[in-house]
Amino acid sequence: MSTAVRVALYLRVSTKRQAEHDLSIPDQRKQLEAYCFSRDWEVAKEYVEPGASGTTDNRPAFQDMIADGRAKPRLFDTVLVHSFSRMARDAYQLEYYVRDLRKRGVRLVSVTQETGDDPSGELVRKIFAMFDEYQSQENAKHTLRAMKENARQGYWNGGSAPPFGYRTLQGEKRGDKIKRRLEPEPLEAEMVRKVFRLYLNGDGAIVPLGVKAIAIHLNAQGTRQRGRRFSNNSVYRILRETAYIGTYYFNRRDSRAKTDKPESEWIAMPCPSIVDKDTFASVQRKLTERNPKRTPGRVSNNPILLSGMVKCAHCRGTMGLRTGKSGKYRYYACIKQAKEGADGCKGCSVPMAQLDTTVTDALIDRVLDPTHMTALVRELKADTAKSEKADTHDRHSLEVRFREADLRVTRLFDALENGTVTDSDIFRSRLAKAQAERQEALRLLTEAQRRTQDAQAALSPKKVAAFSKGMADLLRTGDIQFRKAFLRTFVNKVELLDGEVRISGSKDVLSAALEAGLPPPGAGVPSLVQEWRARRDSNS
Repeated sequence: MSTAVRVALYLRVSTKRQAEHDLSIPDQRKQLEAYCFSRDWEVAKEYVEPGASGTTDNRPAFQDMIADGRAKPRLFDTVLVHSFSRMARDAYQLEYYVRDLRKRGVRLVSVTQETGDDPSGELVRKIFAMFDEYQSQENAKHTLRAMKENARQGYWNGGSAPPFGYRTLQGEKRGDKIKRRLEPEPLEAEMVRKVFRLYLNGDGAIVPLGVKAIAIHLNAQGTRQRGRRFSNNSVYRILRETAYIGTYYFNRRDSRAKTDKPESEWIAMPCPSIVDKDTFASVQRKLTERNPKRTPGRVSNNPILLSGMVKCAHCRGTMGLRTGKSGKYRYYACIKQAKEGADGCKGCSVPMAQLDTTVTDALIDRVLDPTHMTALVRELKADTAKSEKADTHDRHSLEVRFREADLRVTRLFDALENGTVTDSDIFRSRLAKAQAERQEALRLLTEAQRRTQDAQAALSPKKVAAFSKGMADLLRTGDIQFRKAFLRTFVNKVELLDGEVRISGSKDVLSAALEAGLPPPGAGVPSLVQEWRARRDSNS
C-alpha cells in the first residue's frame, strides 16, 4: 500500500492591495486544491504570503516553509505552487531553493508550468525562471518610470508616510486612480516651524538649541512626532528636509539595496512650503558649520585651551570666554548667566590662566603619573582576559561568514564552468556582489585578529614611563592647538562649582593612547572623535 504524497501549498500575491481585496489568493487555493484532489495528494500545510515581492526571499511565510522542508522529519514531500513565479521571480533564488529542497527529498511542482525531473524538464524550468525574472525587471522599470512622471507633476506616489508636517489630499481622479498631493498638516507644520525656530533663535526664555537639545526639550514638553518621541535623527531629518521649502525629492533610495541613489536620479516633486527659504538656508549653514567632519571645534584656531570643555555645575551649560579691562583679563564664565542673568543661572567664573594651569597640572601629576599608568595596564590585562571568550566567539562568527562568502564565489565559478550560466549580465552582477561580501568578511576577520594580537602585546614599565614623561612635556610646552587636541583626548569635561574643579575622562581612551604611544616628532594636530567617554567611567 503506497503512502499518499504530502503537499505544502504556497500562495503569494505581490501587492498589499491584491491581498486586501482578496483577488488572487482564493483563486490560487482553488486551483492547487483541485490539482491535489485529482492526484489523491494530501495537503499537509498551507503557507500564505499576502503582499510580498517575489524578487526577494525575505518573506516570513516562505522562510517558514523552507524551514519546515529542511526539518527532520520533514512535514511534506512536495511544494505546490500556481506558477514558478509564485515561488520566486529571481532565477538564481529559485534554482537555489529547488536544489536545497531536493537534497532533502522535497520536489517543487507548478500547476500551470508542469516540467519533468529529467534534464529537459530542468532546462524548461530554468527558462521559465529567466523569463519571470526578466518580466519582473521590465515591470519594475515601467512602474518606476510612471512614478517618476507622477512625482514631476506634483503627485505623491505613496508607499511610505509623507514627510512630517504634511498629509495627503485628493488632487484629481484619472479613471479609477486617485491622484494625491501633499498639503501642510496644520499642527505638524507648526511643530516643524518650532524646530527651525529653536535651532536658530531659541524660543523666548531659552537660547538657541542644538539637535540633541531640541529633542530633549520637545520630549520634556510632552510633544510627540506621530505618537513617537523625538530623537536626534528625527530632528536632524526635519532640519534637512527640502520639502519644507517647496521641493520633495522622490527616488532618493534604492529600496532593495538600502542605499542612496546618485542625486542625478532624484526627481523633484513640487509641494507647498512650510518654512521660508532664508530660514532654511540659515539652518543649513549652521548645520554645516557644526558638522565635526567639516569644522571640528577642537581644531579651530581660537586661543582658548579648554574651549567647549568647561561646564557650569549649576546649570550644566557651557562656560565661554569673558573679558575685562578691554581684554586685559580673561575668564571662563557661564554663558547662560551672561545671556539670561542671575535668573537663568547663578553661575560662576574663574581666571582662564588659572584654570588652564590647574587642569594641566592635575592631568600630568595624577592621571599621567607612571604609578597610575602602571595600575591602568594591570586593569587592561584583567579586562583582556575576561573578554577573551567573547572575542573568540566573534572571530568564529566572522570565520563562518567568510567561508560562506567564499563558497558562494566558488559555486558561481563552478556554474560558469558547467555551462549553467545563461545570462552573463546577471552572472557578473552576482559575482561582484559575492566577491564584495567575501572581501568585507575577510577585512572584518583580519581586523578582529589584529585587535586580539594588539590586546596581547605587553606594555613594559619603560614604555609606560616614557609615555608619561613625553606626554607631560607636550601638554606643558607644545603648540596651543596640539595641546588642545591632546587635552581633549584625556579630558571629557571640566566642571566648575564654587571654587571646586571636577575633571572627568575615559580610561578606555587613555589606555588606547598608551598602547599607541607618543606621536612622532613634527606630527600635526590629531583628528579625534567627538564623544569618547563610552562607558561613562572617569578619572575624577
